[in-house]
Amino acid sequence: MKRSRFTEEQVIGILKEHQAGMSAADLCRKHRISDATFYIWRKKYGSMDGETEMQMIL
Repeated sequence: MKRSRFTEEQVIGILKEHQAGMSAADLCRKHRISDATFYIWRKKYGSMDGETEMQMIL
């Protein structure tokens, strides 16, 4: 299996930047990811709340 460039914590941090108001296009340029990758991450990790995040990290 291919190793990811970003950890789950980093992905969640990027999604939080989007929730704070940064546009998806700007985030993709800043972190050098494709639009498709961003939207896949948002679909996979976007519905998590703080408690779910902590369970994943631990």
